[in-house]
Amino acid sequence: MNHLIETERLYLREMSNDDYASLSSILQDEETMYAYEGAFSDEEVKNWMNWLLDSYKQHGHGLWAVVLKANDEMIGQCGITVQNVEGKELLEVGYLFHKNHWHKGYAAEAARGCRDYAFNVLKTDAVYSIIRDTNIASMNVAIRNGMHIEKRYIKHYRGIDMPHFLFVVRNEES
Repeated sequence: MNHLIETERLYLREMSNDDYASLSSILQDEETMYAYEGAFSDEEVKNWMNWLLDSYKQHGHGLWAVVLKANDEMIGQCGITVQNVEGKELLEVGYLFHKNHWHKGYAAEAARGCRDYAFNVLKTDAVYSIIRDTNIASMNVAIRNGMHIEKRYIKHYRGIDMPHFLFVVRNEES
């Protein structure tokens, strides 16, 4: 498989339907998915996978599989997606890792790789991360990625109004 991004311990590549079981183990874990108000159903996992595959076709990027170099295990997803925030399309560095791989620096390592990819390959001036206001761990990853809060806003998801922070880093700041 083509490695789009390689870091010291990880490589990131496009997902395929072969990754469905690994993706399901992440999206269907209650603790891993706390910021999304709980685990995904089978239908929501299918929709997520379709969204990923469509994003690759439509934009040339999306959330990628994050794989440990040491054993080729997919431990999460991280990448660059197009997100609509209050009517503006922004490039977001997003990340989600299975709880078994939290607190090891993988999210920050992968997010830095995606930030650099956005600046060096996609030639964008700024990248964002959209983070629920209760998700301290993801905020810390964004801060380690050189980001700062641009604003707070409400995102409606799964029938709930959820406060979120919009983090940003500009190319000249990285």
